[in-house]
Amino acid sequence: MNQQRIAPALLDAVMFAAERHRNQRRKDAEASPYINHPIALAHLLATTGGVDDVVVLQAAILHDTIEDTDTTEAELRARFGEAVTDIVIEVTDDKALPKQRRKELQVEHAPHKSTGAALVKLADKTCNLRDIAATPPADWSLTRRQDYFDWAKRVVDGLPQVNDAMLKAFAEAYAARPES
Repeated sequence: MNQQRIAPALLDAVMFAAERHRNQRRKDAEASPYINHPIALAHLLATTGGVDDVVVLQAAILHDTIEDTDTTEAELRARFGEAVTDIVIEVTDDKALPKQRRKELQVEHAPHKSTGAALVKLADKTCNLRDIAATPPADWSLTRRQDYFDWAKRVVDGLPQVNDAMLKAFAEAYAARPES
């Protein structure tokens, strides 16, 4: 994509995601705006991972729109194209399944992710660990936070090795695993 088209394409994804997630909040005590999360993924990919592929960055911003809003796959395809939507679909959990099964499937499917989906998944897990360490969900016990860290590591350990800087960022986030 032409460099001059990257900014509008990213801003279109940010505007779309912001509209779709407008009433959602994170689980931290401050109930921070949910849109901060997908923006953090794209920021981490671009700044730490050196990712400048607009498709991957858009997918990072849109990664939870199908899973957590009323956005449809057809809607994403029409607005953002096949490549972006394919990555979003690859990282979208089937909310019809029980939570534990969804978590198991993330571990099982990790080795088969495309490069773009692996980057988004890696950024997602890294940002989640950072958030849980810094501002944990108010109702999460120490054990639940530790379990999340360990599960996220199992997912990331299974992903294709796509970006050393991103793996290092994940390892640093994991090192902040709560111990007490």
